[in-house]
Amino acid sequence: MLTLSARASFWSAAVVAGLALWASGAPTVVYPLYAAEWNLTPTVTTAIFAAYPIVLIPVLIVFGNLSDFIGRRATILIGLTALALGSAVFGLAPDLGWVFVGRALMGVGVGLSLSPATAAMIEFGGPSRAHRASSTTTAATATGLALATTVGGALVQYAPQPLHLTFWVLVLATVITGALAWFFPRHTRDEAVGHWRPRTLAIPAGSRREFAAGTLGISAAFSMGGVFLALGAQIARQLIRSDNALVNGAILSISAVVIGVVAILSRRLAVRISLTAGPIALAAGLGALIGSGVTHSLILFILASVLSGAGYSLMFSGGLATISASAPVRHRGAVISAAYVIGYLLQAISALGLGALATGAGLLPALEIGAPLLVALGVASLLLANAPRRRRDSAFA
Repeated sequence: MLTLSARASFWSAAVVAGLALWASGAPTVVYPLYAAEWNLTPTVTTAIFAAYPIVLIPVLIVFGNLSDFIGRRATILIGLTALALGSAVFGLAPDLGWVFVGRALMGVGVGLSLSPATAAMIEFGGPSRAHRASSTTTAATATGLALATTVGGALVQYAPQPLHLTFWVLVLATVITGALAWFFPRHTRDEAVGHWRPRTLAIPAGSRREFAAGTLGISAAFSMGGVFLALGAQIARQLIRSDNALVNGAILSISAVVIGVVAILSRRLAVRISLTAGPIALAAGLGALIGSGVTHSLILFILASVLSGAGYSLMFSGGLATISASAPVRHRGAVISAAYVIGYLLQAISALGLGALATGAGLLPALEIGAPLLVALGVASLLLANAPRRRRDSAFA
C-alpha cells in the first residue's frame, strides 16, 4: 500500500489538526441565526458550544491512549468519520435537538483525531520536533479557526441555506482530509506495544510541574478561544452593532490569523518566555474587548482580537511544547490527551459560566466578571514556568 513520506505525513497531520479546530469553530457565525430562529438565550447558545468539550472530555479520558496502541492513522480515521457525521447532522438540523447531537459527534471526532494528529506531528517532525510540532499545530489550528469564521461568515451572509450550507462545506473538507490520512503509515516507531485498555489520565511522574505549567497555558488559551467562539459573533452584533455575518466573521478571523503568525514567528522562543508573554497579551486583549463593549468601538474590538490571538498563540505553543518535551515517548498520545482534557474542561466551564452571566446580567458585565478569572489561569502558568527549580529542565530551556 502507498504510504506518505515522513514530511508529507507531518503536514497531513497538521491538516487534521486544522480541520479539528475548523469543526470547533464552524457554528460560531451561525449562533446568532439560531438565537433569532429559535428565540435562544446566550445560556443556550453557549451550551451548544459547550456540548462539544463536554463530550470530548470523556472521549479523551477513555480513549486518550488509543492511538498509542492501534496507531495514529487508525484513530485519526475513526475521529474524522465522527466529524463528518456531526457536520452532516448540522447540515440537516431542523431544530435545536439535532444541533446538540451534531455538536456531540464533533466532540467525539475531535477527541479521537486531534491528540493523535499532534503526536504524529511530533514523531514525523525531525530535529527539535517538540518545538516544531507545537508551533505548527498552533498555526494549523489557527488556520482552521480562520476558515471557520471567514468561510462560514461568507456562506451565512451571501449563500442560500445559511443555517446549513457551511456544514456541508465542512463535510467535504473532512472527506478530503480523510483521504490524506488514509495514506499515513499504519504505525510509527514511538507507539506502544501490547493490548489497548482504557486508563486514567497520564501525567509524567517526574515532570508534574512542567505538565501543570503547560496545561494551565493550554487551558488559558482554550478558555480565551471559547469566549470568541461561543460569544464572539453575538458580541459583534450587540456590543459593536455589526449585523453583517461576513464582516463579523472576518473580524473574528483576525485573532486566528494572529495566532498562526505569532506561532511561526515565535517558534524558536524558549517556552518560558512564551508562557510569560502570553498571559500579558491575554490580559491586554481582554481589557481591549471590554473597552470595545463600553465604547462600541470597532477599532478596540480589532485590537482585542490581535492581542488575544497573540496571547493564545504564545500560551498554547509554549504549553504544548512543554508537555511534549516532558512526555514519556511511548505514552505521548495519552499525556497530550490528558492536557487537552483539562484544557477543554476549563473551556466548557468558562463558556457555560459566561453564557449564564450574559443571560442574567448582559454580555458586557459577563466579560467584566469573567476576564479576571481567565487571566488568573495564564498567570498561574506564568508563575509555574518561572518558579525556581533544583535542576535544569530541557523543557524550559
